[in-house]
Amino acid sequence: MNAHIITIGDELLIGQVINTNQAHIGERLGAIGIDAVEMTTVGDDIDAVLRTFERAWKTSDVVVVTGGLGPTHDDITREGICRFFQTDLVSDPDVRRHVAALMARRNLPWTEAAENQAMVPRVAVVIPNPVGTAPGLRISREGRHFFVLPGVPYEMTGMFNGSVVPFLSPLVQGAVIRHRTLRTTGIPESFLAQHLGDIDTLLEGAKLAFLPSAAGVRMRITVHADSPADADRAVNEIEARIRSKVSKYIFGVEDEELEDVVGRMLSVRKLTIAVAESCTGGLIAHRITNVSGASAYFERGVVAYSNASKTELLGVPPDLIAAHGAVSKEVVEAMALGVRQMARADIGLATTGIAGPTGGSAEKPVGLVWIGFADASGSLALRFTYGEGRTRIKERAAQSALDLVRRRLMEIL
Repeated sequence: MNAHIITIGDELLIGQVINTNQAHIGERLGAIGIDAVEMTTVGDDIDAVLRTFERAWKTSDVVVVTGGLGPTHDDITREGICRFFQTDLVSDPDVRRHVAALMARRNLPWTEAAENQAMVPRVAVVIPNPVGTAPGLRISREGRHFFVLPGVPYEMTGMFNGSVVPFLSPLVQGAVIRHRTLRTTGIPESFLAQHLGDIDTLLEGAKLAFLPSAAGVRMRITVHADSPADADRAVNEIEARIRSKVSKYIFGVEDEELEDVVGRMLSVRKLTIAVAESCTGGLIAHRITNVSGASAYFERGVVAYSNASKTELLGVPPDLIAAHGAVSKEVVEAMALGVRQMARADIGLATTGIAGPTGGSAEKPVGLVWIGFADASGSLALRFTYGEGRTRIKERAAQSALDLVRRRLMEIL
């Protein structure tokens, strides 16, 4: 089976909103063995929408449309559905009750717009929207399926994963497709490929995609096989071969984040951590505390941005800063030791650097970051140079700091 993904909205075309819906739908379809062969973004123009519907319906087994289901004048998707499938709108009592209950919980009055949300194309099967007012729609004809979902990402993902995927999964026949994504950090894409060596021998007919980002490189394995067992066996064998070559750079799989991995490691070992941040401005603490249960291991975070704060809060000697500068091996180690001692934590982690675009020099350029680590065995500091881009430097520094903790706990550094 193949699919065409259509996203509707002027805001997507002008870049005002990032189109995350396409990525999520494409990934989830691929996971159940449906190839997304085309993705189209179209503005709030009924003629353009109808042309896109016609092309997609002629060439695809599955069409997934998101956006344009709201109650305002620019929400034209239902009109497009009615014109394309030559049907009309009718009030759905179940949808109306759902919208009324939702508005009552929010203490909102019933309006004409609310009434409008209960109108659905006569030929469509309603897909419930547990968290919003706009229902989804499914129209199936001659073995082909047309889905329409809201454009709000958190509404769309819940409806797609909860209703569309379970509907489509039993219909997929033929070769079984398996994807697995390995997440790496601390190594560029080209070096990663070099470490892996002969890709054809490694994969034995499967596919491997490199997906780089500021946080690291995702390696997505894709396997086609005759049965689920064969597919699972093949993807497991390829993962094992990849890990045998670059295991120290792999921190997780699929959507696993580095802070999740580090948090589990700290929890299992019953260790606590405290963080002192200068150039990262609290980003490391933010990421650590994004994980539910972080209070079991995260003791505190300190943003010590000025030289005075490094001295007053962390006990870094002023003479040390004067001699080596705030961005130095000596100072970041003192910061890590200081926050560990102050918090009475098992691990102290610290960052200091030049995020730019000003403040760099020939000796200490923009993008220079020192990361310090301290535990009961002593302290160490690592030097990184990330190039330019203030936000990107902060993101990369936070990722490297968390990876330093991971590697120390695994004793691979």
